[in-house]
Amino acid sequence: MSLINKPASVRDFSQDFNVTGRTSADDIVVAVAGNPNVGKSTLFNALTGLNQHTGNWPGKTVSNARGSCKYRDKNFILVDLPGTYSLIANSAEEEIARDFICFGQPDLVVAVVDATCLERNLNLVLQILEITANVVVCVNLMDEAKKKKIAVDIDELSLQLGVPVIGTSARSQRGLEDLKNEIYSLYAKKTKTYNVKVPYSNKVERAISQLEPAVADLIEGIALSPRWLSIKLLDMDENLHRTLNKCLSLDITENKKVAAALANVNRELFLSGFNADLLHDELVTSLIKKAHEIYEKCVNLNNHQYTQKDRQIDKLLTSKITGIPIMILMLFVIFWLTITGANYPSELIASGLFFVQDKLVQLFEFAKAPQWLTDMLILGVYRTLAWVVSVMLPPMAIFFPLFTLLEDSGYLPRIAFNLDKFFKKAGAHGKQALTMCMGFGCNACGVIGCRIIDSPRERLIAILTNNFVPCNGRFPTLISIITMFFAGAITLPFRPLVSTLILTCTIVFGVAVTFFTSKLLSKTILKGMPSSFVLELPPYRRPQVSKVIVRSIFDRTLFVLGRAVMVAAPAGLLICLMSNVYIGDSSVLLHCSNFLDPFAKLIGMDGVILMAFILGFPANEIVMPIIIMSYLCTGTLTDLESLHELYLLLVNNGWTWLTAVCTMLFSLMHFPCGTTCLTIKKETGSLKWTAVSFLLPTIVGVLTCFLVATCARALNLA
Repeated sequence: MSLINKPASVRDFSQDFNVTGRTSADDIVVAVAGNPNVGKSTLFNALTGLNQHTGNWPGKTVSNARGSCKYRDKNFILVDLPGTYSLIANSAEEEIARDFICFGQPDLVVAVVDATCLERNLNLVLQILEITANVVVCVNLMDEAKKKKIAVDIDELSLQLGVPVIGTSARSQRGLEDLKNEIYSLYAKKTKTYNVKVPYSNKVERAISQLEPAVADLIEGIALSPRWLSIKLLDMDENLHRTLNKCLSLDITENKKVAAALANVNRELFLSGFNADLLHDELVTSLIKKAHEIYEKCVNLNNHQYTQKDRQIDKLLTSKITGIPIMILMLFVIFWLTITGANYPSELIASGLFFVQDKLVQLFEFAKAPQWLTDMLILGVYRTLAWVVSVMLPPMAIFFPLFTLLEDSGYLPRIAFNLDKFFKKAGAHGKQALTMCMGFGCNACGVIGCRIIDSPRERLIAILTNNFVPCNGRFPTLISIITMFFAGAITLPFRPLVSTLILTCTIVFGVAVTFFTSKLLSKTILKGMPSSFVLELPPYRRPQVSKVIVRSIFDRTLFVLGRAVMVAAPAGLLICLMSNVYIGDSSVLLHCSNFLDPFAKLIGMDGVILMAFILGFPANEIVMPIIIMSYLCTGTLTDLESLHELYLLLVNNGWTWLTAVCTMLFSLMHFPCGTTCLTIKKETGSLKWTAVSFLLPTIVGVLTCFLVATCARALNLA
């Protein structure tokens, strides 16, 4: 329900931000805003439960989440705005949050703040209050504040801000009923006044008061604060001017009355010693000063050293000396747990799925189905899917929760902090460290994660280089080769440790290639200076293990697995066709492998291996099964009883340590899988950049393998 009746001459500009999913005029739209790491998403999830949907903001590459919940006789539509530190709109997140509050016509705004760092969060709250008074402030993480002996006077904070304030602990769902009740009550009051002011200097206040009447006349009947809009005109916010022009079909600066008033106040400010930079500094400083005054009145610190523990941990985790080694050690531990923990479940799932396969074959035989149909559907499509599920599911079910635990504890921003200087030297963005970490689970997810990078140039660099870290689907190939050719001679208790050490070194090499390629791109086709960004190191928190496991399984593991299954099914059909259709005495698959063999030999592999990578384009998990199938000429995807049998098969078909190394390197550096390519096309909207993302890692991989093979042969090591 809209708060005002718009005149017919004004277009319904709320349609430009129609992401709420409002289905009825009685629905109450609530915007949920706040800084990053204040528990905003936790609060949103607690309020909406499973009634959530996600999508993209119109014209932006930043995702939104919306959900609904029932309270009393009303249906609330909650829109989770991107986490942002301000509404000055220096980034896509800030612009989206500001524009939705201004033009999306939410009935009210819930401003979520962190009770443990309230002063910094109040800056955003004051900016929201300058736009609208229909605000409920939610002081979250009250339980964390209590542990740190921080006392927040909720009543005094409400008095200072002039709006309702509710204390909550979203993780334990404390205070949520009070919050919903306050939202309902505020909506029922239908407050329309703008009585909250941030005091500026006398000269700036005089300029605002002279400009405000002209602005108020122009936007009469529109739910915008004339004072706030006057401030933005003084601050020369060109981004906002473009949005106003789009939403109001009017260039506000071309209105004669407004233009005359603006020219007059700008002249007075200039004569008073203000230029654009000084005026901007004055506006920002006044917000910070007001936030500090409110904080001093409302917060009592019984323990002034409450951040001491976090700082001591940060001295270790972000140190120039220990930060990188600890990061590599954590990577080692995660890989070790993934490798050792996935073996038995993978075998168990595989045996179960292949048992079902045997029953399906018997069913087709009982139904007297033609053999070609059985081969295509069961030994082709189903067997490929069984391979993908049995190989991918156990490692992902271990890796994703471990990764999410690091994310939930607050360690991932420390990784970005440690790697920021390296990405800066490479001409890239520090946030690329986070997107690179996402790529370990799934490169498609890593590409989507590049949305957090504001600069289009740096976002492209992150997208194009994300494939240099191996996704979960490439780990089986890497692990099996490492175990057979490099750790096989190690006694069993230490074999997983050696395998993990070699795998970690391989990953570190992939990260180094990411830096090198990012630097190359920033100096050639994507020239430019790296941009700076504000990186908040959130307080360390104890992860909620149960929720992390559930979220990792449903939001990540099953999501990625589902996409892999979708592309693996047609791949299985194609592989089956190529291996069963003969030209002369050889299958089409063997003909293709022989054609590729001369080139593959140059880069240390053979035609079968290269063909397996090509056919594995839909899903990296099926590369090794295709190699086995081709060597055995079985016509279907095949497994062997042990790694020793696989090792003998590979050696008998000409594999050496050089073949193993080059296959590992090419597995690390080759074209993205089909799912990732589709994701890149969607994110960039360009076939050109999708083609570049396909060719770039492939060329780097081919050149690296060629260099290694040539050097090994020259030194007679092959």
